[in-house]
Amino acid sequence: MNDKFFDIKTDKQERILNAAIKVFALNGYKKASTDVIVKEASISKGLLFHYFTNKITLYQYIIDYSVRFMSFEMTNTVDKHEKDFFELVNQMEVVKIKIMKNYPYMIQFLNGLKYEFDEEAKSVIGDNINALDNIYGNVYKQSDNTKFQDYVVISKVINMIKWMSDGFMRESILNNDMSSEELSEEFGKYLKMIKAHFYRGGMLGVDVEELK
Repeated sequence: MNDKFFDIKTDKQERILNAAIKVFALNGYKKASTDVIVKEASISKGLLFHYFTNKITLYQYIIDYSVRFMSFEMTNTVDKHEKDFFELVNQMEVVKIKIMKNYPYMIQFLNGLKYEFDEEAKSVIGDNINALDNIYGNVYKQSDNTKFQDYVVISKVINMIKWMSDGFMRESILNNDMSSEELSEEFGKYLKMIKAHFYRGGMLGVDVEELK
């Protein structure tokens, strides 16, 4: 990668990053076209390859940038003293929604790394998968899980919420009709429903009308 990329105006950098993230997120590494990326970014192909030697160099930078960005936002947004499982989940979702305001396809891109099977792509993904798992895992370690009913398997709850979150984010991108505040409020209703069923005495004090 050419360090001169950092010398160009911020809005142009963002345009290139967003274009690359979007195309890789929607198509995967192998099918992602640099022709489409430069069209999305409104730059020439020569300029793209002036900053990034080739497609794999661009892909690697996008991965590294996205993981660092996610880690920074999680570290600076999630309350390190929070113990409630569902409040921690809610704060992580707030981070994702915040990221989507600047990089609409970044979460989808990061989620897709686990399903990337191209050998060239896998060679640069490397430990970034573990880094992503650690970002979420470190937040979940804060949780006081004694509030859950005895029959609940925490790992299954985490998987269920992840699948729900991934689908929720993907649908919000497709519809493109909800503000960040509306997204946060709507997802919060789903979390309240799950919490009400899985926490001891979880239904106490719950206003059913608020969940609709």
